[in-house]
Parts: sequence; C-alpha cells; structure tokens
Amino acid sequence: MTDETANLVPEHLRAIRADIAIMKSDIRGVQTELAAMRLEQRAMTLRLDHAVEEIADIKVRLDRIERRLELTQPAE
Repeated sequence: MTDETANLVPEHLRAIRADIAIMKSDIRGVQTELAAMRLEQRAMTLRLDHAVEEIADIKVRLDRIERRLELTQPAE
C-alpha cells in the first residue's frame, strides 16, 4: 500500500463513524417521538373509554325517563 492509500482507509472509517453517529442521534429522536405518541394514544384511549361510559349512563337514564313518562311502547 502506498501512503496515500493507507491514509484513505482511516479517512473513510472516520466518515463512516460520523455517519453512524448522526444515524444514532436520528434514531434516538425517532424513539423519543414514538414514546410521546404512545403516551398520547393511551390518553386518547382513556378519554374515549370514559366518553363511551358516559354515553351508556346517559342512555340508561334516558330509557328510565321515557318509561316514567310512558313515552315508549311496552315490549310485546
């Protein structure tokens, strides 16, 4: 190997290491964003579950009111 060729190998290795360091940083950022999205998804799921429960409670109350006011037909 000539001196020029011998100098190219470490230079390429340094460039590869720099690229890998950038990729690691990018991956950490993506992981952080993914974790935040998972937390938001959990929060949205909890809010949706709560809303569904409230709707079910309101339906029960509405059915009771309709029966008391005799607004529904009796089941045959």
